[in-house]
Amino acid sequence: MATNLPVQSEKSSTSGSHLVRGLGLWSATAIVIGDTIGTGVFLVSSDMARAVGSAALVMVAWVLGGVIVLLGAFCYAELGAAFPKAGGPYVYLGRGLGPLWGFLFGWMSSFLDRPVAMAALAAGFIRFMSFFFPAVTTPLFSGQIAHQEFTFTVAQPLAALVVILVTAVNYFSVKMSGAIQVLLTSLKVGAIVIIAFGGILFGHKAAVAVASHGTPLGVGTIGALLTALVPAMWAYNGFNDLGSLGEEITHPEKNIPRAILLGLFTVGGLYLLANFVYFHVLPFSAVAASQHVASDVVQAFAGSRGAAWLTLAMAVSAFGALHVVVLTGARIPYAMARDGVFFQFTGRVHPAFRTPSGALLFLGAVATLLALTGTFEELYSLFIFAVWIFFALTGIALLRLRRVEPGLARPYRAWGYPWTPLIFVVVAIALTVNLWMIRPVRSSLGLAVILLGIPFFYRWRTTNPQE
Repeated sequence: MATNLPVQSEKSSTSGSHLVRGLGLWSATAIVIGDTIGTGVFLVSSDMARAVGSAALVMVAWVLGGVIVLLGAFCYAELGAAFPKAGGPYVYLGRGLGPLWGFLFGWMSSFLDRPVAMAALAAGFIRFMSFFFPAVTTPLFSGQIAHQEFTFTVAQPLAALVVILVTAVNYFSVKMSGAIQVLLTSLKVGAIVIIAFGGILFGHKAAVAVASHGTPLGVGTIGALLTALVPAMWAYNGFNDLGSLGEEITHPEKNIPRAILLGLFTVGGLYLLANFVYFHVLPFSAVAASQHVASDVVQAFAGSRGAAWLTLAMAVSAFGALHVVVLTGARIPYAMARDGVFFQFTGRVHPAFRTPSGALLFLGAVATLLALTGTFEELYSLFIFAVWIFFALTGIALLRLRRVEPGLARPYRAWGYPWTPLIFVVVAIALTVNLWMIRPVRSSLGLAVILLGIPFFYRWRTTNPQE
């Protein structure tokens, strides 16, 4: 049967310049958890509280977010097991919807998704460090571009330096990267567990002393929840990235679905536990006003020294998530270049380290520029808009593949098909439209960057026709 999957070059797999399978189940699970738990759970509950106006609705938003990404995880687990190739969704969309859609995902990922995620995580890391060094938020200058105010602070060049450092770490070894990720993931899970159980055991007195209640919303609750889901989706993002490492995971037909689902259930439980403690220890108004909500919670029950140690652990969490975003993200432009539809230097594999060196340098450069241009909140909003367009398209690709390729080997099949992918697609579209309405300038910029890829696709296809 003819397919729309871009042809993988045979010589790329036999010439010696190829990737190696060096990631087992635990490394893969650590990558899912480590990619998902970054800065979000430690910071964005404040943004969500301001959006919905009550602790109960914040918890509802976290639960809804967890259910949504679980539905998406079923889709990505099926596709990842069926197509364990470098590039992940680039391959799924190319096969399910056509080469242009796979290319546009890869284009978006290379210029927006991965670089914006890298820049936002680096900005989050620096925001944690501002707990220790407030001077990093010192404004250097301010101005206005197209009626939009901006302020350039010390934090932005520092975030750019963090991006460069993590890119360099990923340049040297995929096995070393997997081992580093297991260690960093263990540290960040430990940080959440300490916050949760410390707050439950020692935070009751503080909660009684300062407790208050937010005002529940009436009209507009659905819109407020959709707004609150934007930062929640930033916190949950990462369940979808493991497929990009498909060529470097051992026994991918089994380990990709297992790692995605095991990782996501772990993350969801930790997030709900952490947020329960936030509102148990602090009054709603304090959560809504906080710039470092998790650190403020720890300070309430463990004092300044305890808050300092946990903030350091949360900075490590952001660093670990940045590490895995770089690890997974570089495989997408690598796969595209291998198929002749991206800048050819991004298809280079380092002869000694067996890492996609050209793609790493490309992503590092783009992310460094982005880190210099925006704050944490601005960056993750742009990220969510661009990514969720393609989440919806990936769900559609799964539905179409079930129809046009019923005989395709599927080691894992999405639970609840066809309702799970259908619901995932509808919610992804609703989130994208809502974010465009509340942040039209940055969302329109993201859409423009995606559409800009179309002429490049046809140029590369003409220059490098597929066999």
